[in-house]
Amino acid sequence: MLKENTALVTDTKFQKLKKYAWLVLLSFGFMYLFFYNGRQNINLVMTQMAADLDSSTATLGVVSSALFWCYAFGQLINGRLGAFFGYKRFMTIGVIASAVLNVVISFQHSIPVITVLWGLNGFFQSMVWSNGLGVVNKWWPAKNRGFATGLTTFFSGMAQVTTYLSVLICLQLNPEWSWRAAFRFPLLPLLLSLIAFVCFFKNSPNDIGLSELEESKDGSNAQLETPIKTKGYFYPYKLLFSEPKVIVLCLISAIAGIGRYGLLTWIPTYFTEELGLAIKDGIFSSILLPFGQACAMFIFPIITDKILKGKREPMLIIASLVTFFGMFIFPFITQQIIASIMLFVLGVFAMVTGVIWTIAGDIGGKALSSTVIGIFDWAVYMGAAVQASLFGFVKDTFGWPAIFVIIGILYIVLLVLTLFARKMKTKNI
Repeated sequence: MLKENTALVTDTKFQKLKKYAWLVLLSFGFMYLFFYNGRQNINLVMTQMAADLDSSTATLGVVSSALFWCYAFGQLINGRLGAFFGYKRFMTIGVIASAVLNVVISFQHSIPVITVLWGLNGFFQSMVWSNGLGVVNKWWPAKNRGFATGLTTFFSGMAQVTTYLSVLICLQLNPEWSWRAAFRFPLLPLLLSLIAFVCFFKNSPNDIGLSELEESKDGSNAQLETPIKTKGYFYPYKLLFSEPKVIVLCLISAIAGIGRYGLLTWIPTYFTEELGLAIKDGIFSSILLPFGQACAMFIFPIITDKILKGKREPMLIIASLVTFFGMFIFPFITQQIIASIMLFVLGVFAMVTGVIWTIAGDIGGKALSSTVIGIFDWAVYMGAAVQASLFGFVKDTFGWPAIFVIIGILYIVLLVLTLFARKMKTKNI
């Protein structure tokens, strides 16, 4: 997929560049495949935690939101901090700290203590994604960015499937540990995958003695690299938040976060409470949701490259319409098999963040990519935090259908915002 785009690069150097571009993408993707084991695990054991800690699922939703709030604001600053301290070093610290905090949480009995630790976990988890995807964009040119972003985000989507399976296995092997098992053994493969990441992940072509990748078209934003270095830490934020299109895309990202994590957070509990399934059966039935999301993360960005010729917004419009109708249909489904299939469809079409990351790469180029991704991911997790805090109370007050109706309406709002965004241009980047 990666093709030479400058006559200055010899065949030998290009083959080396191509090799490491793949190594960077795959080492980051493989590590991220297990990263959600330390983030999504809580969603799968909420019922058990509530019973063991003498609490309610609504209260556990607030606990879950602590990670999202801290992750959101962490993303806002960590895209820049990673560039300042060194991407790989910064990301490695985040992975190790998250694993340690998960294990510590597994020994706690106090909800306030768990909330604080889970929030800290959110901050350390936020040190990885924007920096990793930003580095991938340094290795892959704009014409292949949809493929590179799609494959990277596919790993992110499959990470959710990995978490479901990891927690399910741990609960089966250690039923006496109850929910605490979900915070222990699933972290082992994450730490093992970190070895390959440390060995093969490189911050830029300069690390292997090659020149930075030259873009074959406008949009690399290379002219901004000097002012970014000389005008201070906050200059990129001033530049980006002065763009109305970036603001609109932040709103789109927030809605995407509500949709993605609203389903991931509450669907396992929905299966156990509303359909009366055992926890392990609820988890198993829910797997089609993150699998559908993973497929969307991989396929949607490639569609925007190959079929839509770099136009990202039409994919958002199609996904919004399908999600809107799907959300209104889902509460009326009472059979487990049909509900599981519908989850796959919703997982595919509600999952638009893969397209959003591709847009972030288009806007940010090499100079601002990790910062733009960090800003958009901040918005995604602001949405995720709101739903985690709100939907537990919505469910208790109005019932499960209210959650799906709210998500469906928000995707119509996303559609309207997309229609505005497609007409907008960035002026200063």
